[in-house]
Amino acid sequence: MRRQRKPKGREIDGWLIIDKPTGIGSTDVVNKVKRAFDAQKAGHGGTLDPLATGLLPIAFGHATKTVPYVMDGTKIYHFTLRFGEARDSDDADGAVIETSDARPSDEAIRAALPPFIGDIMQIPPIYSAIKINGERAYDLARDGQIVELEARPARVDSFELIARPNADTAIFEVQSGKGVYMRSLARDLARALGTVGHIAALRRLRVGPFLESHGVPLDRIVVTGDTPPPSLDLLLPLTTALADIPALAVMEGEAARLGFGQALSLVDLMGRVPSEASPDGGLVRAMAGERFVGLCRLEEGMLRPERLMAPA
Repeated sequence: MRRQRKPKGREIDGWLIIDKPTGIGSTDVVNKVKRAFDAQKAGHGGTLDPLATGLLPIAFGHATKTVPYVMDGTKIYHFTLRFGEARDSDDADGAVIETSDARPSDEAIRAALPPFIGDIMQIPPIYSAIKINGERAYDLARDGQIVELEARPARVDSFELIARPNADTAIFEVQSGKGVYMRSLARDLARALGTVGHIAALRRLRVGPFLESHGVPLDRIVVTGDTPPPSLDLLLPLTTALADIPALAVMEGEAARLGFGQALSLVDLMGRVPSEASPDGGLVRAMAGERFVGLCRLEEGMLRPERLMAPA
């Protein structure tokens, strides 16, 4: 019987919030950070384009299981829209495909924003990671193929004009949910204003519970020369990503049952179920003392394990 090979690297659990510089992709950041920490497993919580700067949460070890919950959280962006040039990538890295001399007033911009707020339909940029018949859209676009993407639902909670440096540029703050493309917002807003435009600068200031104050510059992690790995003190606990999910205390025996995939009756948990958790599909953090057991969902009078983080 062949012995299973042990993964290379150290077993590390937790989150590192990188303040990504411009000019590097999210996957490259993950690879650099993973090598710097000599970590077995790492992934990121929400892609940032190479042009963009700002918060890129990196999950290590068991924290990778919580990535979907981070990506579902609220995000805040600042972006600069440059009027007058449409680009094939919808940002400054692309080639100019159309121009316009029209420049909207501040009043026209503010008047055009409401239709882009709330539940909207949005066509992603052709230079995106969306798959078409198994191929990434950006790979097809780079090969010169015609890329047609369908509109998809998106949620924009707020969209505000916060500065107007000059007639050619406008700066916005956007608060959104999962899967909203800032490049598409910029492109479509410019069209709605009777002109064309693209994103000249983009910065992400929040991802779920992670704020700018949590950000660590990449050059603090990735250094040249023969140096020891960065300090693990830079990592945030795995549960930091789940701070907005209400906690439910369970006994060790109950934790063991959850670990075996068994559901628990909410009757037996009476008095412990947090009031802010919806009994109809609400998510909770099961905690055995200080130990994080996993994420569970309240359904049909039962507590059902959804994502376990620690062995029973």
